[in-house]
Amino acid sequence: MSKKSTHAEGSANDHCEAPFVAERDRYLRHCNDSGATPSSLSVKRNELIKIARDLPENPSQGVNLGQLQEMARQRRSIRSDTTFENRVITIGRPWLKFLGWWREPTTILPFQGTLDSYVSWMRDERGFTPCTVGQWQGRVKQFLQWCIDTERHLSELQPSDVDAYFIQNTARWGRISMRSMTDALRIFLRYAATQGLCDPRLAKALRTPRVYAQESLPYAPDWSDVQRILATTETDKPADIRNRAILMLLSIYGMRRGEVVALRLDQVDWAGRVLRVFRLKRRQPQVYPLLPSVAEALARYIDTVRPPHSAFPEIFVGLHAPQRPLTPMAIYAIANDRFKALGIEIQHRGPHALRHACAARLVAQGLSFKEIGDHLGHRSTSATMTYAKVNMAALREVGDFDLGELP
Repeated sequence: MSKKSTHAEGSANDHCEAPFVAERDRYLRHCNDSGATPSSLSVKRNELIKIARDLPENPSQGVNLGQLQEMARQRRSIRSDTTFENRVITIGRPWLKFLGWWREPTTILPFQGTLDSYVSWMRDERGFTPCTVGQWQGRVKQFLQWCIDTERHLSELQPSDVDAYFIQNTARWGRISMRSMTDALRIFLRYAATQGLCDPRLAKALRTPRVYAQESLPYAPDWSDVQRILATTETDKPADIRNRAILMLLSIYGMRRGEVVALRLDQVDWAGRVLRVFRLKRRQPQVYPLLPSVAEALARYIDTVRPPHSAFPEIFVGLHAPQRPLTPMAIYAIANDRFKALGIEIQHRGPHALRHACAARLVAQGLSFKEIGDHLGHRSTSATMTYAKVNMAALREVGDFDLGELP
């Protein structure tokens, strides 16, 4: 018998003799169905044998990060393997999460119950979009944490306390950021007052800072920079194939990152050559022509990179098992990394900059603001008017017009 066959037999015996055979097999089948490569499955299989042997008694009651790290430290004292700790965490944690055995460290905030109730109210009673709920939750959490840090209690807050919060943050907030915080905090304080948690005068005392219409230019990169970004994805790397399709949707259709992650396979009509996008702000579907370049990028990603038997309807998923749908933060990282890699200097280097670039290009091509607003999924033309300032070439033509002898 060859050494190779002896090793394979030994590995099979180890797999069957180590604890939690059924749990490991079930997870490996899941990884295989999610698109894991044979070499990746082999590494996972071998490492899970070692992890299973070192697990504490009754792991179904919960295993945390500290326990995984301790298992790795004990094994490193036996073997001179400096990478073992990383493998234990990167392979063991997803397995334990899959089984429901993982226990995240929990930090119980004094105001967590209040914040959770407010989030439920925004979502269930007011019907705010997930994006709005997430943003306002973060702003309110920041304020409540400040109250804890400064030993202030919500039930005892005075208007002067709220003023102190804004004064403390004046240096790092512009008027637009301050207006957003004021709006979010006012609604929270109104809600808190209805629950008897604070003085109802607090919300009334808040004054929104004056923000002038069309005060600032949108942070749109030049279209030549967008073309440079797309050019970096013209490779055969799986990440570039996927990211090219994502960046095209952001820059050509002006999609929001939340709209990109929510895009499903059934929203692409290949026969009819149309793309059906659910616009978050309008809260309704919108039909676009499926441009040949975008269709090619989507088809290449779906045919060659995306797992063919994915359990998820969303188009864009992670590259590594378990391959779950991408998050809005992942879309931000994809765009931001491209801006930084090319050294493109711009105020904000996320996916929204590509949306602004799309709008600026439509302005330059002479489309009306109604047409641009429809393309971007704006609810009103006022949201589109900010792009009236970006067509500097047309403004210069007006400035250079010779009025002749007119007084």
